[in-house]
Amino acid sequence: MAKNRTFTMLKPDALENGHMGKIIDMIIQAGFEIKAMKFTRLSTEQARKFYEVHAERPFYNELVAYMTSGPIIAAILEKENAVSDFRALIGSTDPAEAAEGTIRKAYAESKGRNAVHGSDSDENAEIEGRFHFSVEEIF
Repeated sequence: MAKNRTFTMLKPDALENGHMGKIIDMIIQAGFEIKAMKFTRLSTEQARKFYEVHAERPFYNELVAYMTSGPIIAAILEKENAVSDFRALIGSTDPAEAAEGTIRKAYAESKGRNAVHGSDSDENAEIEGRFHFSVEEIF
C-alpha cells in the first residue's frame, strides 16, 4: 500500500506544558515520517481562516483565542493510512473518553485544550498542509 500524508498541529497547551518532545516521540514511534515541521505562532487572521469551517459554531471565537495564545508546531506526516492511523494515535477529542496510549489521553487537559490537531480526511490533510507550508518546505 502506498504511503499518504496527514497534517497535525501541536497546540499551545501541549507546548506550554512541555509535552512537545514526548508527543513528537510518540508520533515517530508510531511509524510516521516527518515531511515538514515548523515552530510558529498563528495570528488571529490565520487562526480565523484555518478554522473558518467552525465560524458559525458557538466555540469559534474561543477556539481562535486559544490557538493564538501561544506557539504551535505544525507538521506534515507520512505513513500508510496516515489520516486514520494518526486519528487513532491522537484519540478522542475529549481526553476523558480517549483510549489509553493515545496522545490526548496522556497530554490533553480538556476537550477544549486537547494538545493536538489531526486532519480528518486526506483532502483536509492536503488543504491544511498547504495552509502552513510552501512546496519548498515539504520533503
